[in-house]
Amino acid sequence: MSIITIKNLSYQYPISESDALKDVSVTIERGKLYALVGANGGGKTTLCNVIRGFIPHFYKGDLRGEVLIEGKDIREWGMGELSQKVGYVFQNPFTQISGVKDNVFEEIAFGLENLGMEPGLIREKVDQVIRMLEIDYLRDKNPFELSGGQKQRVALASIIVMEPDVLVIDEPTSQLDPKGTEEVFKIIELMKNKGKTIILVEHKIELIAEYADYIILLNEGEVAMQGSTREILTDERALTFGAALPQYSLFGMEMRRRGMDLGSIPLTEKEAIEAVKTWMKKGVNA
Repeated sequence: MSIITIKNLSYQYPISESDALKDVSVTIERGKLYALVGANGGGKTTLCNVIRGFIPHFYKGDLRGEVLIEGKDIREWGMGELSQKVGYVFQNPFTQISGVKDNVFEEIAFGLENLGMEPGLIREKVDQVIRMLEIDYLRDKNPFELSGGQKQRVALASIIVMEPDVLVIDEPTSQLDPKGTEEVFKIIELMKNKGKTIILVEHKIELIAEYADYIILLNEGEVAMQGSTREILTDERALTFGAALPQYSLFGMEMRRRGMDLGSIPLTEKEAIEAVKTWMKKGVNA
C-alpha cells in the first residue's frame, strides 16, 4: 500500500535557470526502506525536501506535477501537520540539536513540548525511546559534549519520539566512524522492523545493499533507474549514471568476465563467500 505517490514531478529553484528535478515519478510503499542514490547534485536532497514539505512551503520556486502524502497533495498540508507525519534527520546532527536544552533527555523531549503534550506523557515517551535506542547512559549529558555518533543517535531519537510514519534520513553516517555508522544503521533497521517507511540518502553502498528494499537512482534530476535493491545494484548500467556498486557485485561481474561465472551476482560479503564456495565445489566435481 502506497503512502507517498509522486507523478511527473519537476521543480526549479527560484534563482536557478534549470530544473533540479525533472519529470520524477515514484511510488513509496508503507513499511519499506527506499535508498536514494547517485552522484552529488543529482537531486536527492531536493526530492527529500519535497517529501518533507520544505518545497514548496519554504523554498518557493516552480513546482509542477503531483506529490501526494496519504492521498493529500503536498501543497495542502500544513507544515505543523506534516512534521508529525514525516520526520527529517539532517546530515549534520549538530544542525538538529536545538541549542536550548542542557541534557539529552530534555533535547529529545523538545519537539513534544512544542506540540503542547502533557508533561507526564512526554516523560513516558522519551523514556521509552531512550530505552529502545539503548542511550540511557547519555540521558543527563549535554548534547554539545557528545561524539558525532552519539549526537546522531540523539538526533534520531528526537525525531522517532514524535512517532512519524515516514522517516527521511539524509546521509546520516557521512561524518561518522565505522562504530557510529553501525549504531545508526541498527536504529534504522529497528525502525524498519517497527513498520516505519524510510527514505534514506546514503553513499555507503555496502550498507544500502544490506538494508534497503528498493533503490531510486537519480541522475541530473531524473530517475535514471529504479527497482529492487538486487535488480539495481547488480546492474552495471548504474555505474554510467554516477552510482556506486557494492564491491561484491563488482567482484561477481569481474569473475563472469573472466569466464568464472558464479551463477548470480552477489550483493553482500556473505553471498559472495557462498557463491565462491558453490563455484569451487562445481569445479572439483567437474
